[in-house]
Amino acid sequence: MRNWPGVLLVATIWAYWIGVGMMIVRVHRKTRKLGGLVPEQRLERAMWLVWVPLVAAWLTLPYLALVRSHAPLALPAFAQLAPYAGLRWIAAGCALGSLLLTSLCWSRMGTGWRMGVSSTGREQLITDGMFRYVRHPIYALSMLLMTCTAIVLPTVPVMVMAAVHLALLHLKARNEERHLLGLHGEAYRSYLARTGRFFPWLRTSHD
Repeated sequence: MRNWPGVLLVATIWAYWIGVGMMIVRVHRKTRKLGGLVPEQRLERAMWLVWVPLVAAWLTLPYLALVRSHAPLALPAFAQLAPYAGLRWIAAGCALGSLLLTSLCWSRMGTGWRMGVSSTGREQLITDGMFRYVRHPIYALSMLLMTCTAIVLPTVPVMVMAAVHLALLHLKARNEERHLLGLHGEAYRSYLARTGRFFPWLRTSHD
């Protein structure tokens, strides 16, 4: 039986990272900068040493789960049985939805989008659209996409990859909040008080 939820997920993940590449090119054309592709901060450079191979794994492991027939890369037998098979379809649909919502965030940020914090620029404080309720909607949606990846393809390597990814996003979000607080001062402090980091209803400190 063809693994259609896996096929949809793989297409979604590749479209996501192609979208990231397009954003890098867009920012470069407008500003002559690489959108934070090369981190300026020491902390972010350290994170990039983990993130680059992690992204490569995210692009590779789901595809290998489609073509391999043996553990640990292949789809486990239980994942092909009801009711888990239905859950995989739901997760694949949510993954696609996360991609579409992320594209809206990219569009809103425009050339203000960055992959890393900048010590030389002055990032615009965006507080409308999805940013009205969540400080890091792109990261929240990336976490959703990764969670969906682990549900659709519940292999040990994917689970490990997902855990590392989620931890990195928490670290990166907190680092960006410290940076933006120093940059925007009281305006950002007020924004922190009325928004959630990843969930609208969950207020979290920047400390």
